[in-house]
Amino acid sequence: MEKEELKENLENSETLDTENNAQSSENDVSEDSAKDKNLETEKKEEEQLTPEKELELLKDKLARTFAEMENQRRRFEKEKDDAYEYGGFSFAKETLNLLDNLERSKVALENDESLKNSDALKKILDHINIINNDMLSIFKKNNIEPIKSINEKLDPNLHQAMMEIEDDTKEPGTIVQEIQKGFTMKDRLLRPSLVGVSKKKAKEDQKNEVKDEKNQ
Repeated sequence: MEKEELKENLENSETLDTENNAQSSENDVSEDSAKDKNLETEKKEEEQLTPEKELELLKDKLARTFAEMENQRRRFEKEKDDAYEYGGFSFAKETLNLLDNLERSKVALENDESLKNSDALKKILDHINIINNDMLSIFKKNNIEPIKSINEKLDPNLHQAMMEIEDDTKEPGTIVQEIQKGFTMKDRLLRPSLVGVSKKKAKEDQKNEVKDEKNQ
C-alpha cells in the first residue's frame, strides 16, 4: 500500500513539473513575441521617416532655434535701450531733493521778519531763483519735466492727494494747492506731485452762510 502511494506521489510531482515547464515555455514565447512586435514597430517608424520628412523635421527645428535666438536678441536690445535711457533714473530722483531744499530755504527767508523788505533778502532770493532755474533747465535737457498740477484734475498716475480744501468755485477733485512738485523722466514717473484738492463746502456751512446773508 505504501509503495502504491509513493508511486502515485511521484507521478503527481512529475505532472506538476511538466505543467510548470510548459507554462514557462509559453511565457518565454510570449515575451519573445512582444520583443519581435516592438522591433517591427521600430522598423516601421524608421521606414516611415522618409528623407523628405527628415528634412521637414530639421527645417522645423531650425526655425524654432532661429525664433528663440531672435527673441533673445530683442530682449537684449530692450534691456540695453532701457539702461541707456533710464540709467540716471535713481540719480535724477535723488537730485530732486536739492530743488526741495532750495524751495524750503526760499520760504524760510521770505518769512524771516528781520529780513523782510530788505535789499539783502532781495539779492539772496534772486540768487536762489537763478540756481533753481538753472537746475530746471538741466533737467529739461535730460527729459526731466515738472508735472502740471494747479487747476488740473487729480490724476492718480501723477498726483497724490494729501488734503481736501473746501472750494465751491472749483469742480471737486481739482488741484488747488501744490505741496511738493512732481517730475517725470520721459514716460516714467520720477515722483508724484503732492497736492491739495478741492471739495464742496459742507451743507451746514452753506446754511449758516445763507442765514448770515438774511440777517444782513
